[in-house]
Amino acid sequence: MPVFPLSCVVQQYAWGKMGSNSEVARLLASSDPRAGISEDKPYAELWMGTHPRGDAKILDNRISQKTLGQWIAENQDCLGSKVKDTFNGKLPFLFKVLSVETALSIQAHPNKELAEKLHLQAPQHYPDANHKPEMAIALTSFQGLCGFRPAEEIVTFLMKVPEFHFLIGDNAATQLKQSLSRDSQTVASALKNCFSHLMKSEKKVVVEQLNLLVKRISQQVAAGNNVEDICGELLLQLHQQYPGDIGCFAIYFLNLLTLKPGEAMFLEANVPHAYLKGDCVECMACSDNTVRAGLTSKFIDVPTLCEMLSYTPSPSKERLFPPTQSQEDPYLSIYDPPVPDFTVMKMQVPGSTTEYKVLVLDSASILLMVQGTVTASTPKAQAAVPLQRGGVLFIGANENVTLKLTVPEDLLIFRACCLL
Repeated sequence: MPVFPLSCVVQQYAWGKMGSNSEVARLLASSDPRAGISEDKPYAELWMGTHPRGDAKILDNRISQKTLGQWIAENQDCLGSKVKDTFNGKLPFLFKVLSVETALSIQAHPNKELAEKLHLQAPQHYPDANHKPEMAIALTSFQGLCGFRPAEEIVTFLMKVPEFHFLIGDNAATQLKQSLSRDSQTVASALKNCFSHLMKSEKKVVVEQLNLLVKRISQQVAAGNNVEDICGELLLQLHQQYPGDIGCFAIYFLNLLTLKPGEAMFLEANVPHAYLKGDCVECMACSDNTVRAGLTSKFIDVPTLCEMLSYTPSPSKERLFPPTQSQEDPYLSIYDPPVPDFTVMKMQVPGSTTEYKVLVLDSASILLMVQGTVTASTPKAQAAVPLQRGGVLFIGANENVTLKLTVPEDLLIFRACCLL
C-alpha cells in the first residue's frame, strides 16, 4: 500500500489563537514555507483526514490530483481488511491539531443510539447518525473542563458562591447536600436536578446574578485578595469572552483540568466538557454531532443535554487518560481508548538515533511530525519522502516505514490509527 505526504486543511475559527501564536500556524509555516501566516487571523484547527469540509490533498506526483477521501474510496484495501469491513470502506477517524485562545462551548457528544435519533429529528443540527468520542493530548499546557466534579466540591461552591446557589435554588441545593451520605444513584439524581435548574434558568436572572458575581470577584481581585477558592480568575476570563452566558457558571459543576504536554483526556459519549485554552492534538470519530448548552453562539439544545449527560462525579485526576508504554518499542506510548474508531500513538525518539522503524499496523494511519527532520522510506518506494516539523504522512495498512534522521535532534511524532 502506498505511503505519501498530505497537504492538510486549516480551519480559521474565531476561537483559535492568532497568527504565529498558534501551534497550528507554526506547524503549517514549518511544513510549507510558501504558506503566509496572517498575524491578524485565527488559526484554530489543522484537519488531517477525509472530512467533507476538510479533505486532505495528496502530495505525490504519481497520484493524479486527488483528495485523500477520493483515493481511499478507490483503494479501500489500503485501510486494512478489518477497518474496511467494519467502517464501510472509510477512514473512521479525523486527526487534528487545535490551538485554542477562547473557550469552546459547554458540550457533550451523543452515543450512537441517541445520534441516530437526533439525526432523524433535527438533521440541520445533528448532520449524521454517528457517535463522536474524542481524545485530546496536550502539546502545550492545555486547560479544559471535563466531567462532573465530586459532589462535595459542588456543595462547597454552593456555600461560597451565593449567586450560584440562587440559580440552583434552595430545594435542589439541599437535595444535593443531603445526597452526600447516600448511594451513588441518589447523588446522580440530585446532581442532575441541580444542573438542570441552572441550565434552564431565565436569561435575565442569569445575567443579573453573573453581573453580581463578576462585580464581587473584580472588587476582591482589585483589593489583592485570592479568589482561587471560587475559580475567580477563570470566571472573569469566561465572562469577558461570553458576557452574560450561563456557561460561565458551569465551572462550579465541572472538573478543571490543566494537562501538561503528553497528558490526555478522553471524552466518551455523554461526558460534559469544554476546551478552554492551549494547543493539543485531537482524534475523534467521524461525526459532527455536538450537543451544546453554553459559551457559544451556535445552536443550543439544553433539554437534550440535561437529559443525556452522565451524572457520575469523579475527581479531576480520574479524568486523565494515561497511555501505555509499548513492550517492543521504548520510544512508543499508546493512547488506546475504549472505542473501536481510533487509537493515537506518540513517538519520542532521541536525536542520537540514526533511524527509527515505525510499527507495522494492519490499519491505515496518519502520522504528524511535531518535532524533527527525517526522510521516510519504504521497501517498495523508489524515493524517500522528506518530512520536517508540521509534515503529515499517510501510511497504508501493513506498510514498513523507516524514518532516517537528517538532523540530530529529538523526534516528537503522533500517529492516528484504528486498532481493531
